[in-house]
Amino acid sequence: MTSAAAPLLRLTGVSRTFGEGVSAVTVLRDVELEIERGEMVAIMGPSGSGKSTLMNVLGCLDRASGGRYEIDGQDVASLSDDALAARRRESFGFIFQRYHLMGHLTAQGNVEVPAVYAGTPKAIRASRSAALLERLGLGGHLSHRPSQMSGGQQQRVSIARALMNGGDIILADEPTGALDSHSGLEVMQILRELHARGHTIILVTHDPGVAAWAQRVIEIADGRIVRDRVNDTHQATLTDATARAQCAPSRNDNLDGRTPIVATTEPHRSSTGWMSGWPTFSESLSMAWHALASHRLRTGLTMLGIIIGITSVVSLSAIGEGTKRRVLNDIGNIAPNTITVLRGKDFNDDKAAEIRTLLPRDAALLAAQPYTDSVTPQLGPRTARMRFGRLDTDAQVHGEGADFMRANGLKLARGRSFDASEVERQAQVALLGENTLKKLMPNGGDPVGQIVLAGSLPLRIIGVVRDRSSMFVSRSLNVYVPWTTVASRLAGQQHLESITVRILDGHPPAAAEAAIIRVLTRAHGQKDFFTFNMDTIVKSISRTSQMLTLLLSFVALISLVVGGIGVMNIMLVSVTERTREIGIRRAIGARRQDILRQFLIEAVLVCLMGGAVGVALSYAIGWLVATFVPQVAVVFSARTFTAAVACACVIGVVSGWWPARSAARLDPVDALARE
Repeated sequence: MTSAAAPLLRLTGVSRTFGEGVSAVTVLRDVELEIERGEMVAIMGPSGSGKSTLMNVLGCLDRASGGRYEIDGQDVASLSDDALAARRRESFGFIFQRYHLMGHLTAQGNVEVPAVYAGTPKAIRASRSAALLERLGLGGHLSHRPSQMSGGQQQRVSIARALMNGGDIILADEPTGALDSHSGLEVMQILRELHARGHTIILVTHDPGVAAWAQRVIEIADGRIVRDRVNDTHQATLTDATARAQCAPSRNDNLDGRTPIVATTEPHRSSTGWMSGWPTFSESLSMAWHALASHRLRTGLTMLGIIIGITSVVSLSAIGEGTKRRVLNDIGNIAPNTITVLRGKDFNDDKAAEIRTLLPRDAALLAAQPYTDSVTPQLGPRTARMRFGRLDTDAQVHGEGADFMRANGLKLARGRSFDASEVERQAQVALLGENTLKKLMPNGGDPVGQIVLAGSLPLRIIGVVRDRSSMFVSRSLNVYVPWTTVASRLAGQQHLESITVRILDGHPPAAAEAAIIRVLTRAHGQKDFFTFNMDTIVKSISRTSQMLTLLLSFVALISLVVGGIGVMNIMLVSVTERTREIGIRRAIGARRQDILRQFLIEAVLVCLMGGAVGVALSYAIGWLVATFVPQVAVVFSARTFTAAVACACVIGVVSGWWPARSAARLDPVDALARE
């Protein structure tokens, strides 16, 4: 059977051993075999003879343990795993006894898979696969799934898949083993016609009836070729098919209505696509989507952990951010950039009331500093019984300087504030807070010019101050009076109880605070006061809020990690369940990185979908909270959404890497053997 040119397939002293040491089992022993291009060969033997192992070695599904195997003169042992995948994809077409179709794909989808890995454009794939199925009598079954077709129809789909990339060498393992006699005859007639049109056909069978279709029969027993003979009955069965094939165009002709059912166009060979690197995103996404959509319940359960985790992280981050902004806004409403000087060592100093060294000249001294915007001396607040007509109420009387409105960040609702001359002459004037006005004048009216009593002291109302809504501001009723009036008419003292200094915008509050301490210590001869810096409080509360948000997010992150572990677990189970599918994909030309990429994309896609649902759910929760619990602030930010998507991607990659790697490391022959 040799020729001057190198044979298409040549095995020299090939052996295949499984296991090592005393448990080693040799299945093939010193196999010598040559197969010429265009032959139709049957490898025949009983179960356990080694014929399937020989087919696996011939089809590059398995590697020989010893000897030399050449395809077109190229030693297979020198090929990398990617190169072997390319050989399977471009040179071989496999027809299996159990069909090995992917249940979640349609007939056309199954046929197209080898072309996807070959980088064939989508339009060409669709046209070629439809034409192949049409010529094989399945034109009305393009969208049918394997479960909707008979065994003979499924085997025809398997034949079309084998021809998708050309199928120069077709390896058929018990092609009629699972079919009835009529369907089996149809399959053998198709294989005979393919042989007549130039394909190299290798049949692996134990059935003499199937072997009779071949022009050459190789018998194998106990891993050795025991007989290699020309089939005498071959010419008789060949005549009819040959006559029909000779009347038809060659296999490279275009498909049209006159060509026989197995005529094919030349397959598209692309130098780009899967074989040149990463596949197009749309192809990868489509394959992953079909795999996930075919197991909706499993996909939904896998997403559940991610949904809970993302919802928790985004919702708690939004609530934390909202709380932080509300707190800082409340602080800003009190008095921005202010430093208050008070008597004593701190707020808990019991002897502070005995200190009388904080004087009006200290306020004047601080007002002259270059970093000062405004200053107000302060007495109180003191509780006084306020009366207007027949109404009375308790209110807090604040003794303030002429610049108290600016220094404290207050705003007028109506009227005016008192000026420096009124402070100097101890004028009996007052500004009421809005809440105080509502208590004393519930029926409304213009309060300006009216007289109210603070205890027994008559005060003329000259204005109304807007009350501030803040968790840091007392809810009590407020009345503002010149500090000199309070000192002489209510308190009976000339020293101050505090001084509030507003710092110029842009000046560092910490530097101003240090300067105030130096100036007053030098003026008093000792440090008998302390300062309260609002900027320090703002920063402290901001840090505390951030820490609280981080803590809550960390707690929520735990659920996200648990969700990621769930994804990994389900994906590992999925790899086990889909081992046969992995074997099919590897057999028809997928590389290890193709399998790795597909499972990794599936994991990321699951996590991204879970993340999207989680973000939407957290937004809905935020809307419900804002509607029914308005006192709780919820603020979503672009950063939060971006972080959620990034987290979903990272969790997908991390949780999907190990399952994807496990899938990619499966050998095609081992994967196909598992059920």
